[in-house]
Amino acid sequence: MSFNGKYELQSQENFEPFMKALGLSDEQIQKGKDLKSISEIVQDGKKFKITVTVGSRVLTNEFTVGVESEMEMLTGEKVKSLVQMEGDNTLVVTMKGVKSVTVLNGDTLTNTMTMGDLTYKRISKRI
Repeated sequence: MSFNGKYELQSQENFEPFMKALGLSDEQIQKGKDLKSISEIVQDGKKFKITVTVGSRVLTNEFTVGVESEMEMLTGEKVKSLVQMEGDNTLVVTMKGVKSVTVLNGDTLTNTMTMGDLTYKRISKRI
């Protein structure tokens, strides 16, 4: 299954408590919570380039499945991490105690991030 495409955020759960736990300021959280988010994924075999645009902020991460890469977290901090693929539709990575699982099911992209007992879920649709 190919992840290639653009996806628009449809819904999210636990945005504010999760971002607060990550260390974002109340001002950053309030600014970001109602902004439209577009994720663009370019996949070439095991190589991925994921660009997430939220308002004027653009976060781009490039990685190869199974190879350690430097990635930028939502906080702007850069960390080394290893993305694994489960089956042909699931990407899993843990960055600094945050586990991110992204599942593509048809035209729906579901990203679940877990830190301790706190979970943040985003659902996006292919556009």
